[in-house]
Amino acid sequence: MVKKVFFSFHYERDNWRTNVVRQHWLTKPDKESAGYIDAAGWEKVKQGGDAAIKRWILSHLKGTSVTVVLIGTETSNRKWVKYEIMESRKKGNGVLGIYIHNIKDQNQQKCNKGDTLFGEIDKDANGNSLYFGTLYKTYDWVNDGGYNNFSKWVEEAAKNAGK
Repeated sequence: MVKKVFFSFHYERDNWRTNVVRQHWLTKPDKESAGYIDAAGWEKVKQGGDAAIKRWILSHLKGTSVTVVLIGTETSNRKWVKYEIMESRKKGNGVLGIYIHNIKDQNQQKCNKGDTLFGEIDKDANGNSLYFGTLYKTYDWVNDGGYNNFSKWVEEAAKNAGK
């Protein structure tokens, strides 16, 4: 079953690598083969400030069932990525992480592996801190065969979230 996916990533640094993941379905026979429909857009809303960015994130999360965090070198330091993960969890989305450091950029260069030390994302029902690495499964796009396995990963994340 096709899932609507929200992609979370560090736009300025990782746009090239994230497009490899986000647009891999273009070489598949149809979107259903890829296993998702990309819900994110490329609009720039920074000029509107924090409130506009939050509205944009929340509007693009609507109707999604899975959030995919594309983990580059600096992703864990991005406040909006953390916000997207937190809001995804609040709405009950399945969440998974994909390391993108092994994807070559436009200059045929790889980057350093990022980490999942995003800090506290949320608290559980008992008030215990929850962290990205303790909540979600991660994969490496290149080493784990993302092109062929992405739809399985998305389906598993959705199933684990009850969606």
